Amino acid sequence: MIYQRPGWDDYFMSIAKIVATRSTCDRLRAGAVLVKNKRIISTGYNGAPPGLSHCDGESGHLMEEGHCIRTVHAEENCILQAAAMGGISTSGSTIYATYSPCYHCFKKLTVGGVVRIVAGKVYRESAIADWCHEAGIEFTIYEPSEDWLERMTNIFTAPIEEREPTIN
Repeated sequence: MIYQRPGWDDYFMSIAKIVATRSTCDRLRAGAVLVKNKRIISTGYNGAPPGLSHCDGESGHLMEEGHCIRTVHAEENCILQAAAMGGISTSGSTIYATYSPCYHCFKKLTVGGVVRIVAGKVYRESAIADWCHEAGIEFTIYEPSEDWLERMTNIFTAPIEEREPTIN
């Protein structure tokens, strides 16, 4: 088998999918990775603010107009984490998200200077592509490479290889 190095979209979307596993909102386990110059500047997943009860715990969801407002969305968490880490600039960045952003998150990404949104799937807001076009943001629905999907399965099922240290 020839070693397959992932393309950038496969690489960052794979990380977003792993980040989504940390989500504490069982209505939608979403993850996102904010990238600038091919470097991760922050990650985020759906979950309650630090120190507050999680949706998937005893407190349950805090519903308002059909939406759980207890959780901070994955995209919001990316923007907020960049700010909390000392004000890392998000201007000119790309966000890889397992789902397309809601309108509230879209507004925050736009103000934050995100220039590209790569979504694993359109969620609720079918107008997202139109909003992005109007705002001058590139919007892409992620299409994984079949070879990469097979490689990812192998990565997570194969044991880590034993290697002897080399002495130079």
